[in-house]
Amino acid sequence: MKHLISHQKAILILLLTSFILMGLSTYLIGDHKSISFTADFYSLNGLLPNTVFVLMAAVVFIICAVLSFSALNNQKVTLWLGYLLILVSLVPLLTLLSDKVWIASLGGFPAIGSGQGIIKYFALFTIGFYLIKSEKLSKQQLIWLNFFPVALVYIWIGGMKFTLIEAQGIEALVKSSFLMSWLYHFFDLQMTSNLIGIYDLVITLLLAISLYTKRYLIFTLLLASTVFLVTQTFLLTFSGSLSASTLLTGTGQFVIKDLWFIVNLIIIHQLSSASTL
Repeated sequence: MKHLISHQKAILILLLTSFILMGLSTYLIGDHKSISFTADFYSLNGLLPNTVFVLMAAVVFIICAVLSFSALNNQKVTLWLGYLLILVSLVPLLTLLSDKVWIASLGGFPAIGSGQGIIKYFALFTIGFYLIKSEKLSKQQLIWLNFFPVALVYIWIGGMKFTLIEAQGIEALVKSSFLMSWLYHFFDLQMTSNLIGIYDLVITLLLAISLYTKRYLIFTLLLASTVFLVTQTFLLTFSGSLSASTLLTGTGQFVIKDLWFIVNLIIIHQLSSASTL
């Protein structure tokens, strides 16, 4: 029971942290391109000014933060938080149907461009199902459901690492990192990106095997979490992540969403531990 409570608190604290930062920075950024794109996708741009949609998005994130905080002391609130997370995730996820999120120069789908930030909402979608504890899903099904967004990001964005456009895209972030910048001393731009991609793909395979065999699961969960933990250090090392005027920049928001995948991994550990008791 103590382990369950500690897992639950960790999950809610991570959600609370991400939603506070997402909500405040969304409001402070103001002219948010991704929100304008979403409004345009749903043909809403002509109905209200973009500032209204920005305010709505900020308020929704803050409500998620309030519910996450309330759920720390009131278990019943997690149900409402779960339903809200599913709803919040579906709004951006449906925009993946737009051609604008794919890289046309690489043939379009599945060469993902701006959609990299969108697919991270799959993590919220599966967290929502965990929080509402759907009776139609077993613990094992919930485990694999929360594995899905982790594997999706590792395979999809990891696969993009083998392209020059992605190798160039991550160069500034990697060079700023005290944990990863050394790679460029031994490897060129593309090989460094390739190695990161290989790591992502190998970890996905090892985690999938561990979930199936139930062996070395804690070890592979720790390995899987390293990427998401390392990306959080970009908030401190990359100058374009934080802003005195907006807290997080667009890049910072992209980075902070990785907290949701850490939540997925905590859920997997919690459910796996419970199933072995």
